[in-house]
Amino acid sequence: MQRFALASLTALVAMAGGCARQRFMTLEREARGLVVVLPGVEGRGPLNRAICDGLNLGRVDWGIKLEDWTAPFGPIYNLRAEDHNRRKAAEISVKLAEYKYAHPNNPVVLVGHSGGGAMALWIAESMPPNQDLDGVILLSPAISPPYLVDFALSRTRRGVISFYSHRDWVFLGLGTTISGTMDGHHTSSAGRVGFVIPSTPHRSKHYSKLYQIAWHERMAEMGHKGGHFSSSAEAFVAAYVAPFVLAGQWNDEVVADVLSRRPPRTTAPPVELPSPAPSRTRPAPRPAAAVTRPATRPLGPAVQVRDVP
Repeated sequence: MQRFALASLTALVAMAGGCARQRFMTLEREARGLVVVLPGVEGRGPLNRAICDGLNLGRVDWGIKLEDWTAPFGPIYNLRAEDHNRRKAAEISVKLAEYKYAHPNNPVVLVGHSGGGAMALWIAESMPPNQDLDGVILLSPAISPPYLVDFALSRTRRGVISFYSHRDWVFLGLGTTISGTMDGHHTSSAGRVGFVIPSTPHRSKHYSKLYQIAWHERMAEMGHKGGHFSSSAEAFVAAYVAPFVLAGQWNDEVVADVLSRRPPRTTAPPVELPSPAPSRTRPAPRPAAAVTRPATRPLGPAVQVRDVP
């Protein structure tokens, strides 16, 4: 029995060590750039490891670090512990500032899923002066639609890209209406309905760098069915997220290229995108979803979204 218990304990330790290992963090990769992947309230697990694998599949050859910001008290605590989460975001920003000090010319991009989307914004806000991030990519962010992202936008060179889906009604609709968003509002999250653009000019001036991308049925070909968990699908991340990491700059043309699954027209290395399995019965895909561009509108509970006809 003692031998069995010792063997079991050894196996558990080995498994834990394997899960904690950062497969894409080497000195060679870090010398080219850094992507920090922030998991949702569940913490380190298959969903966020799929994001790391998807970035690697999309030929992001930088360091890819999975940064688990969660506390060991469960998802509900991690969802509602805003003070703790903001302190943790400040700690992570210090680490990133140290990396940027050692590698001043290297790009740094954050990719946050669900609750990690809110953390990505808070980390950007916490970056010290003259240590701006290159960009922030949000996947189904569990933060309220009226949350003001102008400060986070001002601390990024490229801006913020936010993927949202009206189909995410279970977790980011019903779930955050009952349990609350990361910033404490009982409402559908921005990961379901998009961010609201403030109407005041001094607030909205930075919003030209906010690119809100609505889910479209063509994304299902790459594994994102519109639900909460599928926004972390490996093939989707390789096809739709990795190109933004590598693009070097973000604008309407780059966004249109990625949504059309063409290599972005920048100086970044080309990205080989995975192709969906052929089907004889599938109709020709509709055009990709439209990007919700900033428009002056009053604060409200939701954002109207649209697709390209």
